[in-house]
Amino acid sequence: MQTTNFYYLSHSKFFLNMKKNLFILVLLVFGSFQAQKVPYYQQFAKYKMDIDIDAKNFTYTGNQTLTYTNNSPDELKVVYFHLYWNAFKAGSMMDQRAQSQGKVGDSRLQVNGVSRLASIPKNEEGAQNIHWIKQNGKNLKFEIQETIMKVELAEAIKPNSSTTFTMEWDAVIPMQIRRSGRNNREGIDMSMTQWYPKIAEYDYEGWGTFDYIGREFHAPFADFEVNIKIDKDYVIGAGGTLENPLEVKGYDQNASIKTDSKNKATWKWTAKNILDFAFAADKDYTVETFTILDGPKIYYVYQKSEKTKLWEESKPYVTKFFQLMNATMGKYAYPSYAFIQGGDGGMEYGMCTLMLGEGRSLEGLVGLMVHEGGHSWNQHMLAFNESVRPWMDEGFTSYYDDLIMHQLFPPKEPVANPFLGSIKSYVNFTKTGKEEPAVWLADHHDGGSAYSIASYVKGSLFLVQLGYIVGEQNLSLIMKEFFNQWKMKHPTDRDFLHIAQKISGMDLQWFLHYWINTTKTIDYSIKNVEYGKDTTTITLANNGGVPMPIDFSVLTKENKVVNYQIPMNMTREWKKNDIYGDFKTLKYWAWTQKEYSFTIPFSKSQISALGIDFSQRLADINQEDNFVEVK
Repeated sequence: MQTTNFYYLSHSKFFLNMKKNLFILVLLVFGSFQAQKVPYYQQFAKYKMDIDIDAKNFTYTGNQTLTYTNNSPDELKVVYFHLYWNAFKAGSMMDQRAQSQGKVGDSRLQVNGVSRLASIPKNEEGAQNIHWIKQNGKNLKFEIQETIMKVELAEAIKPNSSTTFTMEWDAVIPMQIRRSGRNNREGIDMSMTQWYPKIAEYDYEGWGTFDYIGREFHAPFADFEVNIKIDKDYVIGAGGTLENPLEVKGYDQNASIKTDSKNKATWKWTAKNILDFAFAADKDYTVETFTILDGPKIYYVYQKSEKTKLWEESKPYVTKFFQLMNATMGKYAYPSYAFIQGGDGGMEYGMCTLMLGEGRSLEGLVGLMVHEGGHSWNQHMLAFNESVRPWMDEGFTSYYDDLIMHQLFPPKEPVANPFLGSIKSYVNFTKTGKEEPAVWLADHHDGGSAYSIASYVKGSLFLVQLGYIVGEQNLSLIMKEFFNQWKMKHPTDRDFLHIAQKISGMDLQWFLHYWINTTKTIDYSIKNVEYGKDTTTITLANNGGVPMPIDFSVLTKENKVVNYQIPMNMTREWKKNDIYGDFKTLKYWAWTQKEYSFTIPFSKSQISALGIDFSQRLADINQEDNFVEVK
């Protein structure tokens, strides 16, 4: 008995000590989680570059001093740089992707499904040849992995400290295939985009080191001082402020061009707090300017000819565009914006757009300017990681495209909803069976059309559906508050959702999940209508995979519209009104319930029509069964 008592006594103490130790461990782990709660931070870079261009041979040499500030709580022992031009050669990852995707890939990378990169002449392959890189004067080891350069640091960059990198390199300007390059199809000599070794973004999600396969970018905010030496006959358009307009060609009629012994002029550009510095150079550029009241100074840099005559007509539309965006979303943050002829279509950069300029119609040209200029808000001031969340960058921009182009070019027949075209495009594509989730990474979509629908169209319709759920007044408040809180930062969908839920009072997590993470669709229908003496009973069916609250309306014989809101229980709060009218709220429709019946106080003789969503904002894939005309 004594032995048994000792056994239980000793083991009781053991278990008590173990519980005590476990409790202490839990406290320590919880404390470590608490300690790891990191407030928002963002890195910052400051570039000083001297560039000497050999225009005849389409090459240049570069020297760069980069001051990099680590505002994170992490000690950094390596850094990464993007070398985008390394993609423009046979056998590159971009070439491999273009070959494997065939005709369903990006049409700009292919001819009849065959990769254009595979046949780039050797002397026109893109190259960024790094001679050396130093940190605070000490040579560094580096490894180039396709379009990414990994650099081992001589000394770790501690939290809340800065370090200075110096670098020398030379580059070959590639054949113009995707955005960058020489001799684009409209005859622009040099489209200089993503042209320098650019430090990658580091944030809570880690290093943004996605290989360049042809689509999107990400970068820390930075200041730039760029001195570009080029033959004196060239004119440069850039996203930034030209500091010496009297010493170069094209920007001031009183200029006395200052050249060196090799007959080259040096263009001195600066820009503050932007994501990227881009420019283009051509001998035949004309520079025109106009200033927008309470807005930026606009530069048009293009080859003026009969083919580009629409640029002059576009000026009042561009003026109105900036004014509408300033009023609708928030004020443009920079002193100027340049529309520069170049590139392979249209692409936004810090304070500028490179775009094809031979517009076939005024509306087409303005539409391109509105979209690329719109990225100034939904990419360059709200600096999304567009490699990870292209649907926020392209989608939010496309939403404002539709909204503003509807005002700039009103349709001949008045339409209340400017998003009908986007809804139609989405609905048609869902029927092909090729839709891919919008959550996929930009370069990892299997098809070009699938990427476009997921990012541009479905990203735009995310806001359209959100306006339908929370009400357009609330959506406007959400977009303005999101911009005010997150301009000049790097927000994510989580940050957007937090503001949307706070303003609307609704739970919206389900909606973000269904719309962005899946390819499930909305499909409601009117299953049955039964007319009584003084009432009508309607039965609706949910035939789709995405549950939604339902706006249901009745058009009376007196031409009045009566609106009903059928809430969905997952939102927890309901929409009370909308720009389309006030709503009478009915009992909620549980998302697990496939059918829903309700009775309204109208007889058949009082009704002209009834249906789901008279506003036609709901992206229902079968709208034919959403309406009933009563005869």
